[in-house]
Amino acid sequence: MTTSAVKNNLLPPGLVSNLQQVLLSRKGGEDEQSKKNGDDSDEKSSSTSPSDETESNSDKDDLRPIVLVTNGDGIESPGLTYLVEALGREDLYNVHVCAPQSDKSVSGHSVTLGETVAVSSAEIHGATAFEVSGTPVDCVSLALSGALFSWSKPLLVISGINKGSCCGHHMIYSGVVAGAREALISGVPSMSISLNWKKDESQDSDFKDAATVCLPLITAAIRDIKKGIFPKSCLLNVEVPTSALTNKGFKLTKQSLWRSTPSWQAIPANKSAGRFMSNQQSLGMQLAQLSRDASAAGAARRLTTQRKNLEVVESVGVAGKSDSNRSVKYFRLEFLDKEQDDMDEDIDFRAVQDGFVAITPLSLSPHIELDIQTAASEWISAALHTEQ
Repeated sequence: MTTSAVKNNLLPPGLVSNLQQVLLSRKGGEDEQSKKNGDDSDEKSSSTSPSDETESNSDKDDLRPIVLVTNGDGIESPGLTYLVEALGREDLYNVHVCAPQSDKSVSGHSVTLGETVAVSSAEIHGATAFEVSGTPVDCVSLALSGALFSWSKPLLVISGINKGSCCGHHMIYSGVVAGAREALISGVPSMSISLNWKKDESQDSDFKDAATVCLPLITAAIRDIKKGIFPKSCLLNVEVPTSALTNKGFKLTKQSLWRSTPSWQAIPANKSAGRFMSNQQSLGMQLAQLSRDASAAGAARRLTTQRKNLEVVESVGVAGKSDSNRSVKYFRLEFLDKEQDDMDEDIDFRAVQDGFVAITPLSLSPHIELDIQTAASEWISAALHTEQ
């Protein structure tokens, strides 16, 4: 309202004067309050804004090399926990974890195609962590895609620490080796680590010892990746002996032909009733359980454990037609260790049995090229000499 507008309404001069004073004081109060609110907003924004706080806290993270950790045994495995703990001991690395929510140790290089993969945040001290309802290859592929993390290329990918040896042909079955291989396919330096676990002899604390033993190798790898002198075109598969702290040292090895013997055992129908079921029945049970369970991840882990190492073989009607004479048989797969004779001292399995930490360069080629083997050998010798 202006003075001229008031005069046009023929208001008394005294009232006009009072109105002007009221309007001026009110306008001044609004400006002061607006300024105060703006100051409060700025102060609040500068002090409590989550994005600003995150950016401030991430400044240090951005300066540290990013290390991605995955595994095959699942995100709750002690091998992964102790590895992350070792990496974070001196706060030198920005550690991120993307690992299967359940045991996928013999998933090989399989991927989840055409199905939705669930990702949940996980609590692992010293790392930003996610658990994935997929395979180790899914985890690494997702992490490197840029869809999950703000980055798409870490300095190094470490897969492990696996519970059990991955020597010889076990590398083909191994989910932990596949995780490292997927990183190599994407052009990211990687290594897989396994502990030669012995039933009734090994214990969870042995993973801590294995992580301690491998830390100098990891440190050397990160240092030389920065320098551009880390071996290219291959990943390093590291096999730690059962007694990690009493190892005889690191040894460059070749992949052996060693494998366990597969043993399929038929399960009688009367014994399998109530314990095992067809795929269709199992799916119904899973859906029902998921609806009752507060944690979908927990339900998935429980169901996976119940059906571990089980393969259901059925005969079905042609083109999906019902067959009243259909028979259902149940089988369980186990791997049995077998003795190895006349082994070369330079192969992985023999070196681990002799108490060495075996380091085997693996390329994407069926037969690793001589120059890659030579380059890896020279780097390992130089790196470990420097660390010592």
